[in-house]
Amino acid sequence: MSLLPHQIELLSPARDAAIGIEAVNHGADAVYIGGPAFGARAGAGNDIRDLERLIAHAHRFNSRIFITLNTILRDDELEAARQMAWQVYNAGADALIIQDMGLLEIDLPPIQLHASTQTDIRTPEKARFLQDAGLSQLVLARELTVQQIAAVHQALGPVDAPGRANIEFFIHGALCVAYSGQCNISHAQTGRSANRGDCSQACRLPYQVTDAQGRFIAHDKHVLSMKDNNQSDNLRALIDAGVRSFKIEGRYKDMGYVKNITAHYRTLIDEILEEREASGHPLARSSSGRTRFTFTPDPLQNFNREFTDYFVTGRKDDIGAFDSPKNPGQAIGWVTKLGPDFVELEVSDPATVLHNGDGLCYYDLHKELIGMAINRAEPVSARSVGQWRVYPKDPMEGFKDLRKGTEVNRNRDMDWVRTLEKKSSDRRIGLWVQLAEAPDGLALTLTDEDGYTGSARVAHAHQSATDTAKAEASLREQIGRFGASIFAVNDIALQLSQPWFVPASALNSLRREALEQLEAARAKGFVRLPRATPVEPPAPYPDDTLSFLGNVFNHKAHDFYVRHGVRVIDAAYEAHEEEGEVSLMITKHCVRFSMSLCPKQAKGVTGVQGTIKAEPLILINGKEKLTLRFDCKPCEMHVVGRMKRHVLQQTSESPVKFYTTRPQRTA
Repeated sequence: MSLLPHQIELLSPARDAAIGIEAVNHGADAVYIGGPAFGARAGAGNDIRDLERLIAHAHRFNSRIFITLNTILRDDELEAARQMAWQVYNAGADALIIQDMGLLEIDLPPIQLHASTQTDIRTPEKARFLQDAGLSQLVLARELTVQQIAAVHQALGPVDAPGRANIEFFIHGALCVAYSGQCNISHAQTGRSANRGDCSQACRLPYQVTDAQGRFIAHDKHVLSMKDNNQSDNLRALIDAGVRSFKIEGRYKDMGYVKNITAHYRTLIDEILEEREASGHPLARSSSGRTRFTFTPDPLQNFNREFTDYFVTGRKDDIGAFDSPKNPGQAIGWVTKLGPDFVELEVSDPATVLHNGDGLCYYDLHKELIGMAINRAEPVSARSVGQWRVYPKDPMEGFKDLRKGTEVNRNRDMDWVRTLEKKSSDRRIGLWVQLAEAPDGLALTLTDEDGYTGSARVAHAHQSATDTAKAEASLREQIGRFGASIFAVNDIALQLSQPWFVPASALNSLRREALEQLEAARAKGFVRLPRATPVEPPAPYPDDTLSFLGNVFNHKAHDFYVRHGVRVIDAAYEAHEEEGEVSLMITKHCVRFSMSLCPKQAKGVTGVQGTIKAEPLILINGKEKLTLRFDCKPCEMHVVGRMKRHVLQQTSESPVKFYTTRPQRTA
């Protein structure tokens, strides 16, 4: 177990070590980041030296670093993955986030293992199996409701049992429309596998939607594009359901995003911790220190496709960003005049200030979002409050459907960007300072909020001060100077018979030595997360058959599932054994429901009941066609298609072939 039952973990993403360090500085209890290879974001790898720098910084605050090793692996990649696992373990990493169960069959270091979102954990049975197989933290599918999360929590057993896994849940960021690990559209169309960190994001494209008779249901709509996840209002319910690690999506996101969103959820979680403390049911953060910010966090300031809480509180009809997958920003005003090289705007809030470099946008008549980067922004005149003239970077003739009265949004505020480019947080560990007399001088003891101590002594004659009040103030000021450290003084106790005169140089030396001792004690006391021991005999997998959706791509993964009772195992889609039409994506999102064409919605509606059926729909983007089939009992949608011929003809560097028929049971 990495968390105690009462501990709450805020888990932030990092594209690189610099962003990871700022995530820690802005309150992250843990950071997940790509290692040198094999992460599910192919373009977000980091070398070992950078990871060592991040790990050393995080561990000073008892924050943890989790390394993503969460792609499916070919047989010829397992050895390189094993070596990388040992490298990051020796660098001090706290856990590996994995998808490929073949890793459990090789010589991994004794590092804690967490289940990636790609393992597709939707049921209590799957969660319990992965816990029994030795995984210590499980990120559940984003599609689960609070009630379903609570059911998983119950299935994992007593919270203080040995080997009990923690529940992790995504609370913010981009939403993958498919159940994670269950989407093969990218590979089918381009040969780029989402399971290997190289998704082409077909879900963000515009599609024509037609019915079986070829009639248009929707025209150029991004019907598979979801709004962004935001669980700000559901944190208390998620805690009560059993979630202990709260995960922010975004390993491709920039520094400003990670600073702002980490600070936002740090603020909200700290409020909850204070509430629970007052109520007599205390919770605690899983790392050390308190964080203060130079700005007020605001999720609306970062790239977002507008927000949804998805399925956490039940199915909603407004989860899609169907008009555009871009960032619409916030409405600020409307166009009042167009010039040869400028646009005049009236802002709805007179306090709004436009800046050079701001990003504006508007919707054209087809509801497509048109961006407008601003070179220069200036008030129309000194007397016209709320009237602005902006000079776009691009020629005016390129702005389709821009006219007087058009509503304008801002999706990049340069003042905000510049704020987050500077130092924007201060994270400090609480410290109690005691200065006492010693027979031959003075003794300084530092005790931090985690109970670690550092002490130092200095030999110095007890010299009376001429002004005792001034001497005491000077002692407190000199001994309390921890501004350049990671500590903040909560209290200074002077255990002195009188305020002696002590030179500043002696006090500075005393403080530096005690601080070094304290930091050394903290480093020595840092405990690595334990690796869970799988149950014996091996727990049976919840099913005895695995289709290609099991993502088994190497023989070690095959051996793992055989050892856990699976009898029929198909190779992963990337093995190119599925030549016909298959479910390329399974999703809880339903296009019929979003377009009010769901038979369940029509149930009981006079004149409509029985006329709407869950018949297939067709998605068309250029030459690409996909079929939508609707499985109403579990309320799921399947996006059906086949692998392109040119992809199918690509030779696999490490072909795999497992069972194709069910073996006969022996008597």
